[in-house]
Amino acid sequence: MDKLRSMMGGREDNEETGLTAQVLDASTLSYGTRLKWFVICFVSGILCSILGTALLFLPNGTKLFAVFYTLGNLAALSSTCFLMGPVKQLKRMFEPTRLIATCVVLLCLVLTLCAVFWWQKKGLAIIFCILQFLAMTWYSISYIPFARDAVIKVFNSCLS
Repeated sequence: MDKLRSMMGGREDNEETGLTAQVLDASTLSYGTRLKWFVICFVSGILCSILGTALLFLPNGTKLFAVFYTLGNLAALSSTCFLMGPVKQLKRMFEPTRLIATCVVLLCLVLTLCAVFWWQKKGLAIIFCILQFLAMTWYSISYIPFARDAVIKVFNSCLS
């Protein structure tokens, strides 16, 4: 019916736009619901990371540490999808100002799991988890205006 109205009104929407609009309309959440799910997802990500860190000290806990730490970072990263929506989140992730940070974060997530399961290198997995932390920190501060510049200035002043 909407398609007929748009054609009669002189507007012609292509099917992709119509389908996208239908999906977005069907998945629209209220602000309160989005905020609740953001908090749930973000807190579960933090808890997974803490649990992974605690499991590190168990025998053969390196695999569990890498998995839980990576899942925690994925949950924390995806929690912002509830605030701004998945499409806008992906667009903002791959903006030129955070393209490198996003690629490094995603690469570290994958390499951590590869080091633990495929290559069987526990030390390398821990190094990739440390790189995950650093990359996520750099990625996160990219959303705060002038935060990267401030961090660079602090490091430059400490090193000189």
